[in-house]
Amino acid sequence: MASVVEYKGLKAGYHCGYCDAEEGKVSCGMWAHSMTVQDYQDLIDRGWRRSGKYVYKPVMNQTCCPQYTIRCRPLQFQPSKSHKKVLKKMLKFLAKGEISKGNYEDEPMEPTMEDTVAGDFGLINKLDIQCDLKTFSDDLTERFESEEKKKGKSPKKEESSELIQSQAMEEKLGSGEPSHPVKVPSAPKPGKGADLSKPPCRKAKEIRKERKRLKLMQQNPAGQPEGFQAQGESPSLFPPKANKSNQPKSLEDLIFESLPENASHKLEVRVVRSSPASSQFKATFQESYQVYKRYQMVIHKDPPDKPTVSQFTRFLCSSPLEAENPPNGPDCGYGSFHQQYWLDGRIIAVGVIDVLPYCVSSVYLYYDPDYSFLSLGVYSALREIAFTRQLHQKTSQLSYYYMGFYIHSCPKMKYKGQYRPSDLLCPETYIWVPIEQCLPSLENSKYCRFNQDPEAVDEGRSKDPDRLQVFYKKAIMPYGVYKKQQRDPGEEAAVLQYARLVGQPCSERMLLFRN
Repeated sequence: MASVVEYKGLKAGYHCGYCDAEEGKVSCGMWAHSMTVQDYQDLIDRGWRRSGKYVYKPVMNQTCCPQYTIRCRPLQFQPSKSHKKVLKKMLKFLAKGEISKGNYEDEPMEPTMEDTVAGDFGLINKLDIQCDLKTFSDDLTERFESEEKKKGKSPKKEESSELIQSQAMEEKLGSGEPSHPVKVPSAPKPGKGADLSKPPCRKAKEIRKERKRLKLMQQNPAGQPEGFQAQGESPSLFPPKANKSNQPKSLEDLIFESLPENASHKLEVRVVRSSPASSQFKATFQESYQVYKRYQMVIHKDPPDKPTVSQFTRFLCSSPLEAENPPNGPDCGYGSFHQQYWLDGRIIAVGVIDVLPYCVSSVYLYYDPDYSFLSLGVYSALREIAFTRQLHQKTSQLSYYYMGFYIHSCPKMKYKGQYRPSDLLCPETYIWVPIEQCLPSLENSKYCRFNQDPEAVDEGRSKDPDRLQVFYKKAIMPYGVYKKQQRDPGEEAAVLQYARLVGQPCSERMLLFRN
């Protein structure tokens, strides 16, 4: 099925959840009735983002808090000291039930769904009613359904295979406990049991060499060769001779460190398709919603009547993304999922994610406030980075982790810059620029063009609006034909604005619904 969108135009002067300005926020939005994962990938690579079925793009040079799309490069990702602390804290809790005493104020990953679409809440509710697919001509849905039948797709079959895939994946991700206990060799302490037959300087030299290699590896922006680091394997850039105890532990080593047989707790991570809702998603819906409700009330101070089932469904379960399961794609398929964190048989956190052709895109996270001490925001981000690396092993082009928007002017949203290496999207030419190169400019100005080449232009810009696809009066036609039937002068301005924002490739593939 093709993407079908209804452009809603520019919305200016509404409340900003980041800086609290009453009328500072400016964005353009559209309601997505359905959307292919490739179209959404191309849109987020032009600064768009979804909240439920509403897809919006901040007007960067006008909005009070410019929101720059940020992506992390998981293949070269190295956890920082504070990331390692969070992972160790989780392992201690699982192994011995230990609860670290420090204050949890340093939990930087406070997702704020409200903030993202603060002023859009009412609008999205309204659009949900106005733009219900029922208002669509039956011709369109029939047209696509007949095409699906031609392809010979059977929805029932997909549901059962998804269940098996998801169970297999659940076992793969599991709690990280290997089926047999693994002894981790500890490095010999200086002066104790060191091998005296070796030249004394060699070890330090090896360490320096490896550090140098590691540095080069982190600085390589082009990305590593395909399959660079398989789960649980050491990076191939290290020579096989190097002493294993010298190597920094990989993210997987830290997450999936073996637990004692008598561990106090068991953690499982399950990936369930949320749209269309899989049987596991339906079976756990109520439990998941209760976690969300508590999270909104305790963390975001919502009154009890605000986090309703319909609000939860609208923002975190409804998705315009079409589920796709190509043979060369990831085992779970493409589309929208809930990554559920099960502790001792109950849900304590849920990461809402989209799996797209080139990335895993993080939508939102909510968790049981009783487990705030586990820094679940940071922990889940690290698990999502590891998940991206896992998917990359089968689907090599899937190699990025999108963290939503980076807002330099908002202190509580700057934490996203700590997952390195990462890039920010230039708001004018839509190329990716390493965050280190962007920060000095952002210190001087809220709005920045990151592309240093003054001649560079947006390569995907709308060059031929007449080829844009319009869905009007039960027919699909190019804009060149549609505009001849139009007398409203405002119509052309709206369509051209849409074309400029989505770019030429998307404008030719997506159907712009006009009535």
